[in-house]
Amino acid sequence: MKIIVDCQGGDNSPAAEVEGALLALRENKELRVILVGDETAIRGILDARNIKSRRISVVHAPDVVTGNDRPTDAIRLKKDSSMIRAIRMLREDDSIDALVSNGATGVLVAAATLRIGRIEGVRRPALCPIIPDMYGGVIGVCDSGANIEVTAEMLQQFAIMGSRYLEAFRGIREPRVGLLNVGVEEEKGDDLRREAYKLLAKTPGINFVGNMEAREALSGDYDLVVCDGFSGNVLCKSIEGTALEVMKRLKRDIYSKKKYQMGALLMKKMFEEEKEFMNYLNYGGCVLLGTEKVIVKGHGSSDRVATKVSIAQACRVLRGGMNDKILESLKQCEQEAV
Repeated sequence: MKIIVDCQGGDNSPAAEVEGALLALRENKELRVILVGDETAIRGILDARNIKSRRISVVHAPDVVTGNDRPTDAIRLKKDSSMIRAIRMLREDDSIDALVSNGATGVLVAAATLRIGRIEGVRRPALCPIIPDMYGGVIGVCDSGANIEVTAEMLQQFAIMGSRYLEAFRGIREPRVGLLNVGVEEEKGDDLRREAYKLLAKTPGINFVGNMEAREALSGDYDLVVCDGFSGNVLCKSIEGTALEVMKRLKRDIYSKKKYQMGALLMKKMFEEEKEFMNYLNYGGCVLLGTEKVIVKGHGSSDRVATKVSIAQACRVLRGGMNDKILESLKQCEQEAV
């Protein structure tokens, strides 16, 4: 299993990517990694840890893609950047299985779509992050930003791709799929949502359980929520922001009175566990569903542990044969529609 790690473009690059790759290699003896970025910086980190391994190779790509770069300009002009070089290697080398990057999302999605290509039948690739629910499970959000404007057919494909992803990555059998909407009744929402509801209700290979209101996202009643990229991005960041602010409020209230502080000492372990439970960095990155090769987009603020989780995520998806299952399900859907 060979995976490229883009070592530039994140908030903590290249240390987070290099050290995360070392952690992943330690846990997975079948893994090989290609570290793409500033070779001097990468070699410096490896040498400081006295790392010499045949399972690690380094490719020099000094330029950096940033969030301020327009995707088309970055693809055309920044050919020596770590991200564009990694995309090119992924396309040209059949022995490379996947790419992990903490860099700019827009450029990564555009470059992957244009240079790697889509699985046969896929209309648009979609990002699918994983969020913990309140009962020990998770919920995938597909799409979370790759496609601002969608059609009902695209939402149908997001449901298919997201279902196969959760099966491959989390081992969830028949993931429960909800359509993000303003109400749970079938007739709620705009024309797009009503049309998508009808399509999803008759789509083979998915377990569609109806509309889902945003407040029910963490209820444990859904495994996958299907939505356009704008709504999905707002949903994810609203949940993330709410969790952070709740933790800040608790901390402020605890320090406001002595008796609260005394009680907090008795509950210190519980608070630490809750903080880890709500830490999005522990749940891996967003898999870009629908591309011919596996691509995982890590959070820009990923540290070494988060990067390790993203690499392990790519490995599990590959072992689970996600792309083959997506292709099979899409063909089944097409046959049913004829």
